[in-house]
Amino acid sequence: MSAARNKLKTSRRWVVKIGSALLTNDGEGLDLAAIGRWVDQLAQLRQDGLEIVLVSSGSIAEGIVRLGWRERPYEVYKLQAAAAVGQMGLVQAYETNFRRHNALTAQILLTHEDHSNRKRYLNAQATLKTLLSVGVVPVVNENDTVVTKEIRFGDNDTLGALVANLVEADALILLTDQNGLYTADPRSNPSATLISEAKAGDRSLDAMAGGGGRLGQGGMATKVRAAKLAARSGAVTVIASGREDNILLRLREAEVLGTVLVPEKSPVAARKQWIAGHLQARGTLTLDEGAVRALVERGKSLLPAGVKSVAGSFSRGEMVVISDESGRAIARGLVNYGVEDARKIIGHPSSHIETVLGFVGEQELVHRDNLVLV
Repeated sequence: MSAARNKLKTSRRWVVKIGSALLTNDGEGLDLAAIGRWVDQLAQLRQDGLEIVLVSSGSIAEGIVRLGWRERPYEVYKLQAAAAVGQMGLVQAYETNFRRHNALTAQILLTHEDHSNRKRYLNAQATLKTLLSVGVVPVVNENDTVVTKEIRFGDNDTLGALVANLVEADALILLTDQNGLYTADPRSNPSATLISEAKAGDRSLDAMAGGGGRLGQGGMATKVRAAKLAARSGAVTVIASGREDNILLRLREAEVLGTVLVPEKSPVAARKQWIAGHLQARGTLTLDEGAVRALVERGKSLLPAGVKSVAGSFSRGEMVVISDESGRAIARGLVNYGVEDARKIIGHPSSHIETVLGFVGEQELVHRDNLVLV
């Protein structure tokens, strides 16, 4: 048993994505019996302590069936109309099935702008993490009724990967109508063999991945790209058949099924590398000696009380350099308050934030999970 598969047994948070071909029984309307079986498994995983975010395709495919269209249209307005119709049935199916297990669900509709805009990104992150903390199962889909070609994710594999980054998931599970990733398309090449495990960043995987089906936007190519995105926050990706009996429970037990694509760095190291090297600093926070020791020696979050001064122009969620009083950079991190609010609260204890600002977002100016020493 590989270390990556074994970690599935002890991981605490999964993002599970179910594709259109599975959900609609390859175009025949929502497969309610199959949805019920997946929900039964998800509910059991929750009872065992695993947090679940469900990314579900199917709204457009279900809408196409309900509207009586034989083929997936290309016109954006028709796709939006199909999504609006199909989303009703999709949400109802999940809500009804999770209620059988006394589990609450929440509908989350996202667009690419929610990920590219830092404020909206952090708002979405806070909402999802809050839902998970109170035991709710978020059901995420792209907001197909309003997106256009320029701002859409393009497929729910990509959306699943970005949600995995968003909630810092340990694993991204991509359920599909194939057994996993093969060395070639098994539908046209009988000699193709299943890849049990590979590194998510292995460039040779791109040549092995095929295209999508009639109803879905995805295919193995999008799943390979999704694995690379999920690896940025250290998540392992599993591509497996949703038609296998109890697939999710068996993956949880580390049974060798499907394809595991492994990140090359641990979750902490991957996220820290992203913070340290891939974002442009927008400002500087200068700390007193006590705050420097708290960060460097004790691994603490940065509280406003320890900040002496603020420079630059930044919004909530942007990168700032954290320096000591001599001007030496000691860390970089994602700030929880914009520059004007930060200037007002520095030097104050966290308990005074609401009094000073009239609201409180977070107790920390920079949380330790969003901070890397340099």
